[in-house]
Amino acid sequence: MMAELHQTPTSLCCCRKSLPISGARCVGYSTWPSAAPGPGSPRCPLVDVASASNFSCFQLRHFHLDLRLNFAVKEMSGWLVLDLIPVQAGIHTLVLDSHPSLLIHSIDCKVPGAGQEEPVSLTYRIDPFTDYGSSLNISLPTAAVKPGRLIQITIRYITTDGPAIWWLDSELTCGQSRPLVFTQGHSVCNRSFFPCFDTPAVKSTYTATVRVPDGVTVLMSASRSSYSKQDRVFQFSMEFPVPSYLVALVAGELQHVDVGPRSRVWAEPCLLSCAVKKLGGSVERWLGVAEELFGPYLWGRCDIVFLPPSFPIVAMENPCLTFIIASILESSEFLLIDVIHEIAHGWFGNAVTNATWEEMWLSEGLATYAQRRITTEAYGEAFTCLETVVRLDALHRQLRLLGDNNPMSKLQVKFEPGVNPSTLMNLFTYEKGFCFVSYLSQLCGDVRRFDCFLRDYISQFKFKSVVAQDLIDYFLGYFPELQGAAVAQKEGLEFERWLSGCGPPLYEPDLSAGGTLIQPVQDLCDLWRSIESPDLQTLTTFDLSAWSTFQIVLFLDRMLDHSPLPHDVMVSLSGCYSTLFDGLNAEVQIRWLQMVVRNTFYPDLPRVRAFLHKHTSRMYTLPLYEDLVAGVMKCVAVEIFYQTQRRLHPNLRRTLQQILFQTSSAPANQNGPALSTLPPSPSPSTQPPQPAATATASAAAAGTTTAIALRDVNVSA
Repeated sequence: MMAELHQTPTSLCCCRKSLPISGARCVGYSTWPSAAPGPGSPRCPLVDVASASNFSCFQLRHFHLDLRLNFAVKEMSGWLVLDLIPVQAGIHTLVLDSHPSLLIHSIDCKVPGAGQEEPVSLTYRIDPFTDYGSSLNISLPTAAVKPGRLIQITIRYITTDGPAIWWLDSELTCGQSRPLVFTQGHSVCNRSFFPCFDTPAVKSTYTATVRVPDGVTVLMSASRSSYSKQDRVFQFSMEFPVPSYLVALVAGELQHVDVGPRSRVWAEPCLLSCAVKKLGGSVERWLGVAEELFGPYLWGRCDIVFLPPSFPIVAMENPCLTFIIASILESSEFLLIDVIHEIAHGWFGNAVTNATWEEMWLSEGLATYAQRRITTEAYGEAFTCLETVVRLDALHRQLRLLGDNNPMSKLQVKFEPGVNPSTLMNLFTYEKGFCFVSYLSQLCGDVRRFDCFLRDYISQFKFKSVVAQDLIDYFLGYFPELQGAAVAQKEGLEFERWLSGCGPPLYEPDLSAGGTLIQPVQDLCDLWRSIESPDLQTLTTFDLSAWSTFQIVLFLDRMLDHSPLPHDVMVSLSGCYSTLFDGLNAEVQIRWLQMVVRNTFYPDLPRVRAFLHKHTSRMYTLPLYEDLVAGVMKCVAVEIFYQTQRRLHPNLRRTLQQILFQTSSAPANQNGPALSTLPPSPSPSTQPPQPAATATASAAAAGTTTAIALRDVNVSA
């Protein structure tokens, strides 16, 4: 998934000291491959500290949702039916993940085929768990619960303002004509959508019935759907097992255009033509390349829905229906990367899933590797190397901020109970994971050979959840010559060190094939940094109007790394490029404006104002506000916030209030207005202080990041 990344590590995070050891598998968890340590070797029962549920005691066969959407009061009401099979004797309680925002009305139980005519009402208790959820403890009838016998649990409930459900008033949509609602389950939010085993270790099929007002279209991450216009009822069926976090819904004024034999683009009417023009027939092309590399696409449909700027991340790989923020349509290259990354998740993350959130790299690192294999085949090695350099630069930038010994830089993190897994999403999950997968590919000696391995890995583990040891053991069993050469214990590159060691990747792939695109960028950076008064004649040899977005982004990111710059250099940079950047996409503009803010360059401050008045998405507002507050321009940030706050989603509004006014943390999702009513601060002087460029030296060092390290990165989630 593509998500915004937080650069502040949690103090509760620590690392796994060694690779997982042997033990019994839990239901919903992958079977052990025939590679070392060998068939029948015992393993530890899987523990997911982010789930309050007793998921290992049951097999979840299927579940059904029946919901009615009420836009007027921003509620979903209905019921959930769970088809469960106890896997051991003596189970008297079903524990599900839930959330204080879920209002439970009743729970009952039925045993199909047992001659039971009426369901039995059950007692239940809700206990605190963490700040992102609670536990729903349901007492089961002793006589009905037997190992291997199906029971059906029905839970009637209403959703309110939980973190999974985002209600948008009409003024927050792109068309500003009708309200819209969407859900976002990653990582542990869907427990506020419906009670569940909210762990990636458990997968099941599901169906859903959704009742809506007239004129509302509903979409879900499902393989089949139908609609009764007379009853205004949508029916959905997901015939392939998925974890709870991949169940997603969006409802509003949505229309579609088919862009391929198995793909269509959905969006609000005002966005649809732009989205279709940007994607064209590319989706089918990318799917075809991916299938050649990794085997058949397993999900049938590959549709895409573009969501308003309030969507909290860049993109989300919901099966059959990728969610993407509409803001990314401005940049064709970033759109291409984001869509291909989500397509790659169809194999890595959705078909084969990390069993716990402590090993997110199993989804994101492999998906990033697969994404780059697809772009290499579709667009050439130079393009892929350039994009990779941009991301690896961001990785090392984050390392400089966090330090080489920070446990956040580990692939295999172990977090304490109460830590929200979403706070552990960072560039290491993606880019250090990518480097480890690239190292495995390099060990094979042939990238095509490694493609075959990944294809068979998917075939072996599809629709299952795995841990890192599954991947490693399957790899060593697939390449016995590597196992015989003890590559897992190669000094300095030990697999255990890769997974549980802090710091930078132990290996990075050769990116020299991108030299023709990357070297001119570095040459221009060196030119600007080596002289106080650049030779304009020399600068004319670098035509940025002919550069790609990723080249300009790399240039600006590397110049940001050396901020603050002398004032005369900023004057020259602005004179050479600011007008050009005005006509380019937001990915370029935000980086230039971060340079403006970090260098306290007042002449271009109107451009910062204009940008923040235009853009209301988290990925384009948060980096600039953080930089404004970290320097001497906090009063500018406050003024802009008061002028634009009514167009910001309440969640983003609260985040910015915390940054601007140092308030305590607000709940994860509240849809009330929460408008600030304090009078705006007076406008600052438009004259730059003398000297101008030194005020934000500490800002860059203390934790503000370039946009790429925050918005994404891919990041998908």
